[in-house]
Amino acid sequence: MTNSGVPTTPRGYRLSRLLSMCLVGVSALLFATTEARGQSGEGGKDEPRTEELRKLNRSVDALIKKVSPSVVQILVTGYGPLEEGAHGSTASVIGRQKAIGSGFVIDPSGYIVTNAHVVNGAQRVQVVLPNTGEEGSLEAALSTRTTIVPARIVGVSREVDLAVLKVDAGKLSALAMAGYRKLGQGEIVFAFGSPEGLRNTVTMGVVSAVARQTDLDSPLIYIQTDAAINPGNSGGPLVNVNGEVAGVNTFILSQSGGNEGLGFAIPSSVVNVAFRQLRKYGHLHKAEIGIGIQTITPTLAAALSLPRNYGVVISDVQPGSPAEAAGVQIGDVLAGVDGKAVDNLPVLAFHFFSVETGDKVHLDLLRGKARFAFDVKVMEPPHDMDQIAALADPEKNLVPTLGILGLEIDKKIAAMATDLRDPFGILVAARAAGAGVEVPLNAGDVIRTLNGQPMTTLDRLRGTLKALPAGAPVALQIQRDQKLLFLAFTLDQQ
Repeated sequence: MTNSGVPTTPRGYRLSRLLSMCLVGVSALLFATTEARGQSGEGGKDEPRTEELRKLNRSVDALIKKVSPSVVQILVTGYGPLEEGAHGSTASVIGRQKAIGSGFVIDPSGYIVTNAHVVNGAQRVQVVLPNTGEEGSLEAALSTRTTIVPARIVGVSREVDLAVLKVDAGKLSALAMAGYRKLGQGEIVFAFGSPEGLRNTVTMGVVSAVARQTDLDSPLIYIQTDAAINPGNSGGPLVNVNGEVAGVNTFILSQSGGNEGLGFAIPSSVVNVAFRQLRKYGHLHKAEIGIGIQTITPTLAAALSLPRNYGVVISDVQPGSPAEAAGVQIGDVLAGVDGKAVDNLPVLAFHFFSVETGDKVHLDLLRGKARFAFDVKVMEPPHDMDQIAALADPEKNLVPTLGILGLEIDKKIAAMATDLRDPFGILVAARAAGAGVEVPLNAGDVIRTLNGQPMTTLDRLRGTLKALPAGAPVALQIQRDQKLLFLAFTLDQQ
């Protein structure tokens, strides 16, 4: 049987023709190499007008050799929607998925930064480490050698779309972070990653805008670049000419689905703060004083008779919050925080990431024609996972099969985790290394049932898992963010 449209030929003829093609290819390569050497100055003097371009080439080559050893490819296996339902429908088909993303080593001990959406729903995460020693060479580009190591998720923040992974692969080459405030519009940058799964890809462009806010009421800002970014680049570094990470490539605006010169990266200042907190806590700390804020537009200012038509307005004051106690009111215009002028959401949001619980923030407010100043105490976030995680013992609370530290929900835990649907289950205090199977559990999740059986104690959870044979299907019912959902996986090993 033959494939449709593919002619068949005798085996000997095919082999002979293949050898001939190989010889032609090698001859062409040798000729091109010899010709290139002849043109590079061995047989003649470089023209002055091309010397600057040659210097640029050498500088780019040196930059790539410096950065490439720290850029990794991320392979993710998990479960997610296979097809979209009709508009407005909650129905979807869930199935096994594989995804490819990018990342970079931020700490030599094996910590890697990528996007949260790259590892969303991950059941297993693997990292493809770059080959060392021949970066940029033809041999390296054609090499089929790969080093694939398992990775565990240390922390995830969907709010800023960043995740931290950890691999155990000895000392790795790490990239330094650039100073975001020194970044300039028009500055040359390079995007590294694995677009469409093509490892060790580099593109070059400029910083189109140093701070782009895609949504006026979002506290997030991005670096805009025309360096080619495509699906698969997510999580890879956007580096400056010094080889420092200016940002993390995150998304594109495109009508075609591919690069159209509108790429966006999370700034290095956000990455720095997120990495430290995700590594330490597994989630981001965000100080709260009990207010809601949004961007002032000219229409909003005119309708509410606000004292200015730009900046930030207080849209909500939570009952019983420190802000209400201090005298903050809905409709106040926020003019400054801790002595710094505030006229946009991103500056304010970033400032609150650096404030600790128990501190006081000084607010300068405009209310009509009057000006007010309040000192507001930063309150403890409603979900203080740090205090809960501190109760877990690495030995007594370990569930090795799932790779978690779990806490049995008793009256004390229930009082700390006030949003529990029911006062029973196993609360995931932290992720742990050495899981028998990669399960996408996050700190704060509550395991309610396993294959329909209520899980009320750690011993029962461990015993139920141990009794299952290799290859057995497992479905955990969990509570996450006040919602119930199922996590299904196969028990590969014990």
